[in-house]
Amino acid sequence: MPQLAKLLVILGIILILVGGIIYLLSRTPLGHLPGDIEIKGKNFRIYFPIISCIIISIILTIILNLFLRK
Repeated sequence: MPQLAKLLVILGIILILVGGIIYLLSRTPLGHLPGDIEIKGKNFRIYFPIISCIIISIILTIILNLFLRK
Protein backbone atom coordinates (compact mmCIF):
# COMPACT_ATOMS: atom_id res chain seq x y z
CA MET A 1 0.00 0.00 0.00
CA PRO A 2 2.77 2.55 0.69
CA GLN A 3 3.94 2.13 -2.91
CA LEU A 4 0.47 2.92 -4.23
CA ALA A 5 0.24 6.01 -2.02
CA LYS A 6 3.64 7.20 -3.25
CA LEU A 7 2.59 6.66 -6.87
CA LEU A 8 -0.64 8.61 -6.37
CA VAL A 9 1.22 11.52 -4.78
CA ILE A 10 3.70 11.63 -7.67
CA LEU A 11 0.88 11.49 -10.24
CA GLY A 12 -0.92 14.30 -8.39
CA ILE A 13 2.18 16.48 -8.46
CA ILE A 14 2.65 15.80 -12.18
CA LEU A 15 -0.98 16.73 -12.88
CA ILE A 16 -0.63 19.97 -10.92
CA LEU A 17 2.54 20.88 -12.85
CA VAL A 18 0.99 20.09 -16.23
CA GLY A 19 -2.13 22.07 -15.33
CA GLY A 20 -0.03 25.05 -14.27
CA ILE A 21 1.98 24.93 -17.47
CA ILE A 22 -1.17 24.79 -19.60
CA TYR A 23 -2.64 27.69 -17.63
CA LEU A 24 0.48 29.82 -18.11
CA LEU A 25 0.76 28.97 -21.80
CA SER A 26 -2.83 30.01 -22.41
CA ARG A 27 -1.92 33.51 -21.21
CA THR A 28 1.06 33.87 -23.58
CA PRO A 29 0.89 34.89 -27.25
CA LEU A 30 2.52 31.57 -28.18
CA GLY A 31 1.05 30.51 -31.50
CA HIS A 32 0.45 34.07 -32.64
CA LEU A 33 3.99 35.42 -32.73
CA PRO A 34 5.52 37.53 -35.49
CA GLY A 35 7.09 35.06 -37.91
CA ASP A 36 4.27 32.54 -37.68
CA ILE A 37 2.88 32.10 -41.18
CA GLU A 38 -0.86 32.28 -41.84
CA ILE A 39 -2.39 31.94 -45.29
CA LYS A 40 -6.09 32.73 -45.67
CA GLY A 41 -8.20 31.99 -48.68
CA LYS A 42 -11.90 32.12 -49.41
CA ASN A 43 -12.61 28.63 -48.14
CA PHE A 44 -9.47 27.66 -46.27
CA ARG A 45 -6.89 28.74 -43.75
CA ILE A 46 -3.36 27.36 -43.40
CA TYR A 47 -1.32 28.18 -40.32
CA PHE A 48 2.38 27.39 -39.78
CA PRO A 49 3.54 28.32 -36.23
CA ILE A 50 7.24 28.24 -37.17
CA ILE A 51 8.58 30.71 -34.58
CA SER A 52 6.39 29.25 -31.84
CA CYS A 53 7.76 25.77 -32.57
CA ILE A 54 11.35 27.04 -32.48
CA ILE A 55 10.78 28.73 -29.11
CA ILE A 56 9.13 25.61 -27.64
CA SER A 57 12.00 23.48 -28.95
CA ILE A 58 14.62 25.74 -27.35
CA ILE A 59 12.80 25.78 -24.00
CA LEU A 60 12.34 21.99 -23.95
CA THR A 61 15.99 21.45 -24.93
CA ILE A 62 17.16 23.61 -22.02
CA ILE A 63 14.82 21.91 -19.54
CA LEU A 64 15.76 18.38 -20.67
CA ASN A 65 19.48 19.20 -20.57
CA LEU A 66 19.11 20.43 -17.00
CA PHE A 67 17.28 17.32 -15.83
CA LEU A 68 19.02 14.61 -17.85
CA ARG A 69 22.64 15.67 -17.33
CA LYS A 70 24.92 13.01 -15.96
